[in-house]
Amino acid sequence: MSARAALLLLPLALAACGQAERLSRIGRAPDFSPVSDPTQDPRYRPVSMPMPAPHEAPPLANSLWRPGSRTFLRDQRAAQVGDLITVLVTIDDDAQLQNRTQRSRNGTETMAAPNLFGQERAPRRLYPPGADPAALLNTNSTGTTDGNGNVRRNEQINLRLAATVTQSLPNGNMVVMARQEVRVNNELRELSVQGIVRPQDIASDNTVRHDRLAEARISYGGRGSLSDIQQPRLGQQLLDVLSPF
Repeated sequence: MSARAALLLLPLALAACGQAERLSRIGRAPDFSPVSDPTQDPRYRPVSMPMPAPHEAPPLANSLWRPGSRTFLRDQRAAQVGDLITVLVTIDDDAQLQNRTQRSRNGTETMAAPNLFGQERAPRRLYPPGADPAALLNTNSTGTTDGNGNVRRNEQINLRLAATVTQSLPNGNMVVMARQEVRVNNELRELSVQGIVRPQDIASDNTVRHDRLAEARISYGGRGSLSDIQQPRLGQQLLDVLSPF
């Protein structure tokens, strides 16, 4: 094999190595991820948040009522690591942004020295042949910028996911993580939610709205044949990143 042929085949070999996972599932649906402890995920990081000064609640003598309880005998809401809680994701956003920027600048500079304290001829040796002292410098510059941006977004998402309490913070707040996978034909939809919830924001039916989650991270994506087609080809993505034009 000649060196030229090897150079031509090298990009194809590199592209094939980078797409080994996609090549391995040609003709079959994507596999589900195994059910596992979310804290064992390599991307998992314990959450550290600013905490208030410790405050010990005063004892309630002869009281059958648990502080914060929604039921008389027992609170059914999530309260400790390992408990489950339902996260309600309801997003209905409609935003339209339009920006217009225009800029124009003109500049003219003219310099001449027809009279120089009677020494007009002295510096002629510094001028190029045929230079006119009355027109030594004349410059013109024009700059124009016109930018126009328009963004229109309309999103509607309604999800219900069961989340697991993965961490209990010193102030009582809880870190929750939820993940769900749904496979339809050859497309695997992946849903994930994580954030920090206050016990007071948990409803009596053990549900919490997504807008009550601090540091919320909501992902709705997928992988499979449809997602592969929607992505630009590798060569096009590479040109988009490296091309300066």
